[in-house]
Amino acid sequence: MGLRQIVRGGALNPVSRGHVEALSHDGRGIICINGKAVFIEGALPGEDVDLHIVRRRREYDEARLLGIHNKSIERVPPHCEHFGVCGGCALQHLAPAAQITSKQQTLLDNLKRIGYVQPQAILPPLTGPVWGYRRHARLSVHRGPSPEQVHVGFVEQHSKRVANIRRCETLHPKIGDLIESLAMLIGKLTIAERISQIEVAVGENATILVLRILSQPDRMDRIKLSEFEQTHDLHFYLQPDKRGSTIPLGTERTSLSYSLPDWNVEIAFEPTDFIQINGEIDRQLVKRAIEELQIKRQHRVLDLFCGLGNFTLPLARVSNAVVGIESEPGLVLRARANAERNGLTNISFYRADLFEDQNDVVWRQLPYDRLLLDPPRAGAREILTGFGSKLPQRIVYISCHPATLARDAGFLVHARGYQLLSAGVLDMFPHTAHVESMAVFVHAGGSA
Repeated sequence: MGLRQIVRGGALNPVSRGHVEALSHDGRGIICINGKAVFIEGALPGEDVDLHIVRRRREYDEARLLGIHNKSIERVPPHCEHFGVCGGCALQHLAPAAQITSKQQTLLDNLKRIGYVQPQAILPPLTGPVWGYRRHARLSVHRGPSPEQVHVGFVEQHSKRVANIRRCETLHPKIGDLIESLAMLIGKLTIAERISQIEVAVGENATILVLRILSQPDRMDRIKLSEFEQTHDLHFYLQPDKRGSTIPLGTERTSLSYSLPDWNVEIAFEPTDFIQINGEIDRQLVKRAIEELQIKRQHRVLDLFCGLGNFTLPLARVSNAVVGIESEPGLVLRARANAERNGLTNISFYRADLFEDQNDVVWRQLPYDRLLLDPPRAGAREILTGFGSKLPQRIVYISCHPATLARDAGFLVHARGYQLLSAGVLDMFPHTAHVESMAVFVHAGGSA
């Protein structure tokens, strides 16, 4: 079928019009044609649009937006000149408040459809700055036939090519304003074709760019990189192996850190470590998580998937003891160091793969009053199942994927006797379709 062939009423026609009913999980408008879903980039709920089908699949079709007949009152002009080409954002055309409403509905729909549960209350959304919020990112690099054709940024929508952008509005301005200059610098290096990615890490005290390289820079390359460092007050690290250690361009390593002032905590991290992308939302998130756990001084708390101690260290300020569990050995070591640097002696960190059986390990034998979960997209079903009847009385679950949260919520409610007290979203990734959320559970047999 050619791109100009369009569907109306099941037949091929030159024009098709439809009413957008909802947004998909990735931010596309959804239209139903003859009982089949059609996904349209750039269309918003409530709009009547012209479209043509560009790809047919068994379960759904994909279409291109041709025109809008009645624009949604929630449609806004995109802030970034590269929106629609760069794949870093999907929702800049939707007002920030409406983005939150849509994500909240996605969360509730998943809880109902997958977990067969609904919260007794909706938590107010956690919101913050919607531009310049990203303090950690992984940028792709592509060099064309000439130095002028170096692209640094995110990949294009529906393509594997790196978008040609001059700046990024969602990255911290320290780096977002430097995209074009960074591309020009790389174009001047002898190893330009041997740099595949740049990892961005912005701390409160320093900024580091990790160049993932396939060849070592020569002397002139190092001079150019060093001059760029000094001009823009940042530091380059080199990473010859994707999973290997990072090496500073200069002679000394630079310490990165961020703070959680409410808890008098400072957390040091390496440039390739996982940290919450949005610093302002992270501070609000930690505060709300501790409030919802309703911790008393005598409580013992378990923090699963604890990373560097983002929640563990503040939890130690308000409880008797905290146990943090993390699978990455390097993060466990740095979490212990963070506890020591903050003078916290009531924390124990252990390394464990929480997707494997942990029944016989020491930390599992201890009783816990409270549980905090912050798992990856795969969720936490394995570890929750392994607890049997020993699950703590109150649980706060931080989620980066509403479908796995809904699955796990269904298990806790229907198989383990918990109540889903509340759930809500946090705007960790404004202008993207990522849905980050929190859910609070209490065991039906005890007091909250």
